[in-house]
Amino acid sequence: MEEKRVGIIGGGISGLLACKYTLEKGLIPIVFEASNAIGGVWTQTIESTRLQSPKRTFEFTDFPWPKSVRGRYPHNKEVLKYVEDYAKHFGLMGYIQLNTKVIGINYVGVCGDDMDSWEFWSGNGNAFGSEGKWQILVQHEDFTTQEYEVEFLILCIGRYSGLANMPEFPLGEGPDIFAGKVIHSMDFSAMDNESARELIKGKRVAVIGSQKSAIDIAAECVNVNGPEIPCTLVQRTIPWALPSGCFWWGATLGNLYGSRFSELLVHKPGQNIIYSVVASLLAPMRWGFSKFVESYITWTLPLKKYNMVPKQSFLQDMSSCKSFLLPDNFYGKVEEGSIVLKKIQHFSFIKQGLVLDGEVDKPIKADLVIFATGYKGQEKLKNMFSSKKFQNHIIGSPNSVIPLYRHIIHPRIPNLAIIGYSGSITNLHTSEMRCQWLAHFLDQTFKLPSINEMENEIQKWEDYMKTYGGKEYKRSCIAALHIWYNDQLCKDIGCKNRRKKSFYEEWFQPYLQSDYVRLSPNN
Repeated sequence: MEEKRVGIIGGGISGLLACKYTLEKGLIPIVFEASNAIGGVWTQTIESTRLQSPKRTFEFTDFPWPKSVRGRYPHNKEVLKYVEDYAKHFGLMGYIQLNTKVIGINYVGVCGDDMDSWEFWSGNGNAFGSEGKWQILVQHEDFTTQEYEVEFLILCIGRYSGLANMPEFPLGEGPDIFAGKVIHSMDFSAMDNESARELIKGKRVAVIGSQKSAIDIAAECVNVNGPEIPCTLVQRTIPWALPSGCFWWGATLGNLYGSRFSELLVHKPGQNIIYSVVASLLAPMRWGFSKFVESYITWTLPLKKYNMVPKQSFLQDMSSCKSFLLPDNFYGKVEEGSIVLKKIQHFSFIKQGLVLDGEVDKPIKADLVIFATGYKGQEKLKNMFSSKKFQNHIIGSPNSVIPLYRHIIHPRIPNLAIIGYSGSITNLHTSEMRCQWLAHFLDQTFKLPSINEMENEIQKWEDYMKTYGGKEYKRSCIAALHIWYNDQLCKDIGCKNRRKKSFYEEWFQPYLQSDYVRLSPNN
């Protein structure tokens, strides 16, 4: 049998997992990593960044955290070392090419008309069903280029890096008239710790954004400048952010939103009539769970005092992967005046700083403005493809998410998978589940349904995300339904999806990575 080559673009956690699981199936992986190190986003973090979820929920199924890491939320350096040790332990480094930037991918060997006539993905629904191959053009550190050819390609480029999302401004209101410096959080995170400290030291900093990176940068400014030079945090949409070590009178977030019972409260994509009726009947409890969390947070944190109570429900933020963990003592720093919170609808630049909501007589004076305004994940993904046809396929319609079956496979792009684009409660766990599923697919454990069936399934997930994620549905998130999602992957593989030992554990305890070790048919 001819050995199959699998190209993997990206050396972050998803890329390492894809490499490990394809290698176990006897395939030949080659990982292309543009930077000089593995680890993805963990190689470029703000100094104070810690893990967002408890380490027991952020753990490889077959490689536990070392006993030397004692904290519940490990520091970014500990996380990076853990990831590096994983790669070394499983002998993955020999399959990784560092400083190798992919500048284009192109599918060859099958004409467009033939692909348009297919009823099944790749012709017959199998991983290597067509005779086509992917050509990968890369640029090395010395700027020389080289072309590789593989039978299957896995994109693990993530959505939180690479292409910064910068707001646009009318003429005369943008950064061009500002006397200070303007950067994106991507550039700030890429700095070494000493350079980042020097950049903000002694400067009046304004941070634009409401997600985790904005909060962390504001906290970092406080660590450097203290209350003498406050940092201004400018936010348009306020998310639900959890206090560190957040527990609710014995109930954890995992109990409320990470158990099979909690998912009974939600209308799920592809559910039968019984599940639909149960979710409708339990709607008051769904509302109650969300209000319970919201009440605890507003009771614990002075959100009302600073006009920082979110308008949307906690369930909506959970369903769109927008909730996150606050840095230690964040509101303590607000109380002491080290961080100034500003909730706005509009802002513009002037020479001295920022004007918020048109209040020109109350400008925010600044020397440095940092945009923590996210990334253009869809555009970055689109730009990978040389083919205009595939670019249009991957973007989909303006009012839809990137259309991926099982959040992995595009029904109309053959011999290709995408890992790590759709968000979840803990991305390591979800990426490992997807890589296990993909490895079994590559090993011909199962085949895909028809293209029409896959597109119908994608539409069901999109309808769910539009219902529960609100205007943020395009973030493509499975956080509030990760057990239901894992059930589907398990059924495809042919293994049991009910994996707990008792009725109570099955319905009321969170599912963890340890419940999905080495999935295989009939186990």
